[in-house]
Amino acid sequence: MNQVQLLALFLLCRVTIKRLIQKFIRRQETISLVVVPSNVDIATTEALKMAQEVDPDGERTLGILTKPDLVDKGTEETVVHVVCNDIIPLKKGYMIVRCRGQQEIREKVSLTEAIEREKAFFKEHMHFHTLYSDGHATVPKLAEKLTLELVHHIEKSLPRLEEQIEEKLAQTQVELERYGTGPPADAAERFAFLTEKVTAFTQDAISVTKGEELKCGEKLNVFSMLRKEFGNWNLHLYNSGENFNRRIDKQVEKHEEMYRGRELPGFINYKTFEIMVKEQIKKLEEPAVKKLKDIGDAVKKVFIQLAHISFTGFPNLVKAAKANIEAIKQDKESIAESLLRVQFKMEMLVYSQDSTYSSSLTDTKTEGDEMDDDWQKLNRNKIIAYRMDNRATLDELMLHLKSYYKVSFHL
Repeated sequence: MNQVQLLALFLLCRVTIKRLIQKFIRRQETISLVVVPSNVDIATTEALKMAQEVDPDGERTLGILTKPDLVDKGTEETVVHVVCNDIIPLKKGYMIVRCRGQQEIREKVSLTEAIEREKAFFKEHMHFHTLYSDGHATVPKLAEKLTLELVHHIEKSLPRLEEQIEEKLAQTQVELERYGTGPPADAAERFAFLTEKVTAFTQDAISVTKGEELKCGEKLNVFSMLRKEFGNWNLHLYNSGENFNRRIDKQVEKHEEMYRGRELPGFINYKTFEIMVKEQIKKLEEPAVKKLKDIGDAVKKVFIQLAHISFTGFPNLVKAAKANIEAIKQDKESIAESLLRVQFKMEMLVYSQDSTYSSSLTDTKTEGDEMDDDWQKLNRNKIIAYRMDNRATLDELMLHLKSYYKVSFHL
């Protein structure tokens, strides 16, 4: 392994360890111990910075200074100020300890003797003896400090822990109730259990299609979604008709020039009328098919949601139900699309019952007369010039086009 690989491995380990530490110190019930050598500037240490990120007020952080015997001469007072909580204040304060050095470990100095040596070191030190007197030095004092802090922390956290336990129990109970009693051990009883599950799902699926209350207790209403989708489609038809009406004025004159024969103005060219109707109907076919598929997808989601609710805790049943729902959806959607396209082919045959078309024509003409009255009031001086061209034919053709559009799409 070369140096680059070693460096990459080291950086990866460092990042992993840092993430692991952050995972624990982020919890509110954790007390963070920031251990820093006394001969290092504590303000620049990464350990303290990590603790401050998750505990900016220092409520859960205790500073511990080590290796006081390695402090450079002249910097002892700085260490004393740090331990006295004067430089970087922490609510839980600081402690300072002197552990066994490598030489003492090789000499097999016992823990008891090491504690006595530590005690003597602090008592006899010119600067650190005050820290010992105030109870901020030695490992035994640190143990007492940690015990008291732990007790106080538990007392403070216990009420919240109880709340969290009760919340978790309630959530677990709800989850258990969703799973039910589970399948029985006996094979015959398991078959009856499975039959009951599938039957309940089937009955609820039928109830969804009828808009009735479900046995599973959930409220799944496919009809509200369908009403919304069909409302959007009706709005699309209306807007399409409005756009069609706006285009008629421009397109009719073009078709009139192309297809008008020897007939006099005022006589409708049926070929022009038929071509424009077919063009408009054809434009609506693909949007209608897309709307059909959108509705199919939306309905499928409702039934899949029902499957998840009905078969909670039984992933194989959910999987089987989803497969069947998808297969049924594909089959019925294919049939519906075929029927829809047949319907559009039929609509391409321009035809309507005489009475139905006559009624629509009368209504459209009445609306047009009302608009003409308003138009004439504003444009009285332009009427003569307006009527001298071939607008008579165009106006009549537009009237018939609008009337037929209303009949075709029941607007």
